[in-house]
Amino acid sequence: MARIESKVRELIDSDADMRNAVETVLERADDGEVAWADVRDELTSGQWGRLIEKGILVDGDEGFKLADVDATRAGLEAPDTDSDSASSSSSKSVDTGDSSWSKYDKGAAVVTVGLFLGYSVSEVRDVIGNIMDVFLGPLASMLPFYAVVMVLALATGLYSTLLQANLMDMEKMGKYQERMKEIQQRQKDAKERGDDAALEKIQEEQMEAMGDQMGMFKEQFRPMVWIMFLTIPVFLWMYWAIGVGGSDPHIPLDPLVLPMVGEVAWKDAVLGPMQAWIIWYFLCSMGFTQIIRKGLNIDMTPTSA
Repeated sequence: MARIESKVRELIDSDADMRNAVETVLERADDGEVAWADVRDELTSGQWGRLIEKGILVDGDEGFKLADVDATRAGLEAPDTDSDSASSSSSKSVDTGDSSWSKYDKGAAVVTVGLFLGYSVSEVRDVIGNIMDVFLGPLASMLPFYAVVMVLALATGLYSTLLQANLMDMEKMGKYQERMKEIQQRQKDAKERGDDAALEKIQEEQMEAMGDQMGMFKEQFRPMVWIMFLTIPVFLWMYWAIGVGGSDPHIPLDPLVLPMVGEVAWKDAVLGPMQAWIIWYFLCSMGFTQIIRKGLNIDMTPTSA
């Protein structure tokens, strides 16, 4: 089947490690039959899944079998025509690298989920508030609370920007966006030509791109886990200090003066249910974050340049 040969070439063009995976399956297949147990010492579950997804491996009598042994073997050889090369190059996926989270990332995610309990459970909020007060209490004793919020907004804006800049690959995300635009353009052109064969192939490329999209999502969410891990305790301390939730404030509080609003109490609702203290924090945070990005020349726009 020429189609199987083409699919094998697309796989090894998009991922060089897939060549070894296909060769291993060919080597260990018995009359075309092969089971996961026969190859799991050499293949990852992801590679095995891609072979099944692409139709190179299909259901067999006792497990799986190669849809076409000869075509699979031919797909490992160099293409004979320039058109095959061009077709393969257009289907290359974006190299998302190792998107798997480390044990530290996963640990931070678990702790972050636990910290969310502090927003609804007063006992958790009191424990975290008292712990954070060891570090932030001296600051609150030296500065008025509106200035304390400004300092915290500056600190959270700084480490949020640095975490995003260091844990997110803007170039890789830009390449993914360019690839999706290129696929959409080719799909539009194929529809205009009425080329059903090309449309079928482009749809397969879109399915492959979904894997890249999941990798991009994981890369984007990774810095957010660390940002929340560091920021939620700060928010819970402010909750505790101001007395959000019906308790009395734990620090002296003077009235706050907000732009276009005037003098308000810290727990007054200003914008819908949003209280004055959180409005003040977000105003400070947005302003400081923009200044930090400009000052450090950090661009968070995806680019392939």
